[in-house]
Amino acid sequence: MFQSNVFDYVNVLDRAADASWMRNEAIGNNLSNVDTPGYKRQDVAFEDVLKRAMGKSNYRSTDAKVSSLDLKRLVGRVYTDHANFSYRVDGNNVDPDTEGVMLAENQLKYQGLIASINQEFVNLQTVMK
Repeated sequence: MFQSNVFDYVNVLDRAADASWMRNEAIGNNLSNVDTPGYKRQDVAFEDVLKRAMGKSNYRSTDAKVSSLDLKRLVGRVYTDHANFSYRVDGNNVDPDTEGVMLAENQLKYQGLIASINQEFVNLQTVMK
C-alpha cells in the first residue's frame, strides 16, 4: 500500500469549516443573550491556532507545512470575552450591530471554505479520469 497526502488540504479546510460553524453558533448565542444582564460575548479562536501551526518553519513549502499538521490540535476553541468594557450598566458587552457584521463575515467565510472543499474533490475527480 502507498502513502498519500491527497486529503491534507481537505482535512485542514474541514477543521476550518467546523470552527466557522462553531463561531456561527457562538454569534447566535450572543445575539440571543443581548438582553441578558451580565452576559459576556463568546467567540471562537481558530485562526491563531492555524497560524501558529503553519508558522513553525519559514523555510518549508505550504504543502510540507499542511502535511505535517497535527489535526488533533487544530481545533477551534470557544472563549468568553471578559473585556472590561460594556455597552450597558448591567455588564452585558454584546453589541447587536457588531455581532450582525461578524455573522455576515463568518457566513461568507464558511461558504468560501465549503466551496474550497468542493473544489478539492473536483480536482481529485479530474486527476482520476
